[in-house]
Amino acid sequence: MNIQRFFGKNSREALSAVRRELGEDAVILSNRAMNGGNEIMAFKEEDMHAMITNEVDQNYDNSEPTTLLSHINKKSRIQNSTAQVSKAATDAAEINEQVKIGKQAKTSKQDQVKRKPTPLQLPTIKDSNQLASGQQMAEMLNEMREMRQIVESQLTTISWGNMLQRSPIKSTILSTLLATGLSAALSRQLTEKLPADLDHEKALTWIKTILSKNLNTVENETEVLDEGGIYALIGPTGVGKTTTMAKMAARYVMKHGTQDLGLITTDAYRVGGYEQLRIYGKILGVMVHAVKDEADLKIALAELKNKHTILIDTVGVSQRDQMVAEQISMLSNTGSPIKRLLCLNATSTGETLTDVIKAYKGKVLDGCIITKLDEAATIGSALDIIIREKLKLYYTTNGQRVPEDMHLANKQQLIDQVLELSSARNWPFQFMNEELPFVVGNTVNSASASQYSEMSYV
Repeated sequence: MNIQRFFGKNSREALSAVRRELGEDAVILSNRAMNGGNEIMAFKEEDMHAMITNEVDQNYDNSEPTTLLSHINKKSRIQNSTAQVSKAATDAAEINEQVKIGKQAKTSKQDQVKRKPTPLQLPTIKDSNQLASGQQMAEMLNEMREMRQIVESQLTTISWGNMLQRSPIKSTILSTLLATGLSAALSRQLTEKLPADLDHEKALTWIKTILSKNLNTVENETEVLDEGGIYALIGPTGVGKTTTMAKMAARYVMKHGTQDLGLITTDAYRVGGYEQLRIYGKILGVMVHAVKDEADLKIALAELKNKHTILIDTVGVSQRDQMVAEQISMLSNTGSPIKRLLCLNATSTGETLTDVIKAYKGKVLDGCIITKLDEAATIGSALDIIIREKLKLYYTTNGQRVPEDMHLANKQQLIDQVLELSSARNWPFQFMNEELPFVVGNTVNSASASQYSEMSYV
């Protein structure tokens, strides 16, 4: 494919040059302002059709989509080789410079006195030309990478359009997955791996099986209620940490009684935060310890060291607040093994949940709890982020009743709930069939798409 560059004083003049050279049906890759005018990168439509036709014919019997990037990958290898040569030359120049500096540093003061002072050497015209040439080479490589990404996305979109036309089942499954709130990257991954010759019902069954294999949940409450330990509930404001902690405490009391349970709260900021938990503790017959900082937390944990299970309610702060790092540091520096369970709001978008996990993850997260299932129209985003981050899901909550509205995570029920939610309520946010190729085509360079490549399909 012959990509050409056109330059004009303005975009109209540059477009006129494109039409004269490539015709009215030329494909425009980029149009950007440059010093003194506009630059357009374009190529003939016939070149693209020829490449697509050749690749589609080769892969017609294969139900999985192809990115049609053999030619581009070849160019990429040339670019990488050029970049490696350029990097090697730069590294060699740096090493020579360091050796030169080292030799100069070893020279004795006497030699420096004897040596005649040399005049300051300014960069020569040759050095300046080499520097300018290196900068031009770097800019050219960056432009080629950008062009490759643009072409790759366009070709992938066209390839997916052809595949979805040949396989109506895959088109329907992809539309269904996107409507559930699952990310475009995960939806594309599942659709690509979907076996051929399956009807709609069997295809949904296969999707449920794969999601179930990759959703990590607690098998039973023995891991929490019987093994014991210290659990800290963390998460943003309003996610339901205090109520969730009261539910966990009630479940423990129902099974083991109040003797070996300890409750701690660090929520000294929210109005009524401590009072709310204290009321729950009074109902359960368990004393609640309030702490303000790391020193207080260490003292409280020392007083409760003989307890079988200790639950800690933390103050809720925005994932962008500096207090998140301080809170994680406080829990990490107590000298006691504290398991951190992140509360995820089922009503939040995938982007918001990604920000929350990035902020609260720290070195490690021991698990998570999905809250407010009863308020969410779709829960695909929550399950998507749990699968992507490989978190262990402990509980789900769906109301304010203590402890009735808390349940051990059941992966099969959750996946059924994701795929069987009525799509009528979400029709304004669903994609039309002709829009699907553009949605998945733009995930080809997604940073998160590679994280799904480690999913289990066996």
